[in-house]
Amino acid sequence: MLQPETFFATALASERYAAIADAGGWPSVSALSPGAKGPAVAALRKRLSLEGDLVGAEASGTNWSPALTAGIKRFQFRNGLRQTGVVAGATLKALNVPARMRFKQLASSANRLAGLSFPFGDKYVVVNLPSTAVDAVENGHVAHRYVAIVGGPDHHSPQISAKIVAVNLNPTWTVPESIIKNEIIPKMRSQPNYLSRARIRILNNKGQEINPGSINWNSEQAKNYTLRQDSGAGNSLGLIRIAMPNPDAVYMHDTPSRNLFANDYRFLSHGCVRVQGVYDLAAWLLRETPAPNGGVWTGQLIQDRIKTGAREDVKLTAPVPVIWVYMTGWASADGTVHFRDDVYNVDTVGD
Repeated sequence: MLQPETFFATALASERYAAIADAGGWPSVSALSPGAKGPAVAALRKRLSLEGDLVGAEASGTNWSPALTAGIKRFQFRNGLRQTGVVAGATLKALNVPARMRFKQLASSANRLAGLSFPFGDKYVVVNLPSTAVDAVENGHVAHRYVAIVGGPDHHSPQISAKIVAVNLNPTWTVPESIIKNEIIPKMRSQPNYLSRARIRILNNKGQEINPGSINWNSEQAKNYTLRQDSGAGNSLGLIRIAMPNPDAVYMHDTPSRNLFANDYRFLSHGCVRVQGVYDLAAWLLRETPAPNGGVWTGQLIQDRIKTGAREDVKLTAPVPVIWVYMTGWASADGTVHFRDDVYNVDTVGD
């Protein structure tokens, strides 16, 4: 999703889409599926050809063909959609986004990438927030790609550049003040046993545990204390935390709610990034770090260490650069153009 050539490729793509928009854009299309024929199919072929999903003789015609199905699937791939080969639902909506809007996405993304000083190297991690995806990049190629859950529209995940320095096994979770105020306090008013059920302890500034019954939950008194959730399967961070110190205090982590990764809409967190396959990512990050048994870290070894129940902070021998970006439109080095929804509503170039 991100490499040294991305800014220039994206800026160039924005010029191409501006030219398409200036020439009148593309035709609107209607819901269609294999077997359709007539003017609606001709409009679909023209629409796909303008972005390069159909080329040559396939750019025109009124009958359905295997090449048309392949062209739709290519469009769906570029837009992060299920590759069904059918024009309906989210695919129909994406096809009818105006060319001017696509230019705006590319130009806005290029503007955010301008002057990027990220230390691209042999090994780095990219999170593109609109894609809800994580790339583990090695030697210029995506070694692994993971589905992610990122911050919602009311809790944006930030755009940051940092270094991954450690993998925390069986982490505890210190509850942010905003969650104490907006979620914990209201729950404690109606469910006095909520903290004990969630295995969240209240600590004073000396690290001493405080009885929840001594707190006035009809006030915001709890914000003056540290609320910390014990490690374990029910912990909000799951069983792994990827430590990457940064001013926004965000990180990547596991989750006890793994079923949410199957959702098409994955803007559900409070700002941190939950990673499906986080055991695999952790093993990849730790590959150059000596394991306790003298061998190498593997997903199985990580699981074995977690099963002990003990918290363990494994420091990477060499920190791995990581960047969280917000690209709603971007072009890869080969010129392939990708789009995702502007969920945070921050694309402003061209307004």
